[in-house]
This record gives sequence, C-alpha cells and structure tokens, in this order.
Amino acid sequence: MPKRSDILCLFDVDGTLTMPRLVIEPEMTEFMKNLREQCVIGVVGGSDYVKIEEQMNSGDGSSVLDKFDFTFSENGLMAHKAKDLLAIANIKKELGDDVLQEFINFCLEYMSKLKLPCKRGTFVEFRNGMLNICPVGRSCSQEERIEFNEYDKIHNIRPKFVAALKEKFAGVPLTFSIGGQISFDVFPTGWDKTYCLRFVEELGFKEIHFFGDKTMKGGNDNEIFEDSRTIGHTVVSPKDTRDQLSALMKDW
Repeated sequence: MPKRSDILCLFDVDGTLTMPRLVIEPEMTEFMKNLREQCVIGVVGGSDYVKIEEQMNSGDGSSVLDKFDFTFSENGLMAHKAKDLLAIANIKKELGDDVLQEFINFCLEYMSKLKLPCKRGTFVEFRNGMLNICPVGRSCSQEERIEFNEYDKIHNIRPKFVAALKEKFAGVPLTFSIGGQISFDVFPTGWDKTYCLRFVEELGFKEIHFFGDKTMKGGNDNEIFEDSRTIGHTVVSPKDTRDQLSALMKDW
C-alpha cells in the first residue's frame, strides 16, 4: 500500500507509546517504524524534549527526531519538524516573574503541608512553556511513583491541589492539566496539546488522528482529543494503541 501522506497520526507518550515514564519497548519501536511507511507520524508529549528523547530511546543510537516526522514536546511549545526546530514558547515572557514567583511560592507552601506516603525532590519543574508540579517529587523511584499514584486515586491529592490553585489564581489565565502518575502541568490558557496543531493544520492533511490515554475532562489529552480538527482515540496501553491502529489501517 502506498504511503498515505494525507494522514497524520499524533501520539501521546506515557500510557500510549510507553508505560508511564518508561522507555519504549522494541515491539512498539518496530510498529511505529512500519506505521511511518504507511502515514505521517508525530509525538506530542507534555514532558520536555529531554524526557521524551529518553523515553523514545530504543538503543539503536537514533534520536526521537529520526523516528517521527513531527516531535512536539511541552504540548508543542517546543516544535520540531524532523530535525528542524520550528518554534519555542516562553512562559516567563508570557506571565512575568512576579506572577510566576507568587504561584511557585503558593505551591511550595501548599505541598509543605501535605502528608504523603513519601516525599523526595524536584517538586516544581520549570520548563520552556509550562510548570510541572509534583507533590511527591520527580526524583521518586518507580515503586514510589506507583505508590503515590494509588494513594492519589483514593485521596485526590492532585485534583484538590488544582482546585486550590484555581481559586487562588482565578484572575490569571492558566490551564491545569493532570497527566501521568505523579504530577500536573500548568500553562497559559491555550497552551494545551492543541497548541501543536498550529504547525500542521495548514499542511493539507485529510485526517489528523490523535491517540492518548488521558482524554477525560481534566486529563492532559482532553483538549486535543475533543478538538474539531482531530479524530480522537482513547487508549489504555501501548498494546491497545497498536491494536487500534492495526484495525484503523485496514480502512486506509
């Protein structure tokens, strides 16, 4: 079958191409390689470029930029077409240091009062286009990550935290997006994953498919999943992503 250059498939990372924060499995790497021969493919993750690069490292010495036609890190706030850097957004320039410091101070004070199964380090991560807030600390181990995630499901640590921030900073145009297992992202309104579509919507694609696991309201895949420019697919694992794509390709 000739390549469908008029079809673009975009993929979330955690829970879609990989298990949360783990490296892509060889089976998925091979599947995506074959898919790229069938259509145009891109990855759109909330993490920064370095983390996405780490997760897409299949051990063959190639970069994520070699594996995908488009690489959108931080929701597309850092955008690559193949190896060409298209744009980088800047949250500091958008919000200003006064607002950022007030926001970060509030977060640190709030987290200092939380009682969790454990706390580690890196509770606030400053990225080009967003802040990542992590109550347990991003330096936690994989076992501690799972432990916090289970605790969060019961006690709603992240949803309650987001609710407090929305109340405190009601006058600031911010969007809060819970994704992965341990953290949530904060960015200027409009800087969700739909941001990446500005780089592809004028390229003549007949269909833009998006695959993600956090497609529910409040999840970091919700906005792009529901966007009128995309055809959204909810997945529950990398295997489910492969299965849904295999079924979809039969109709191409």
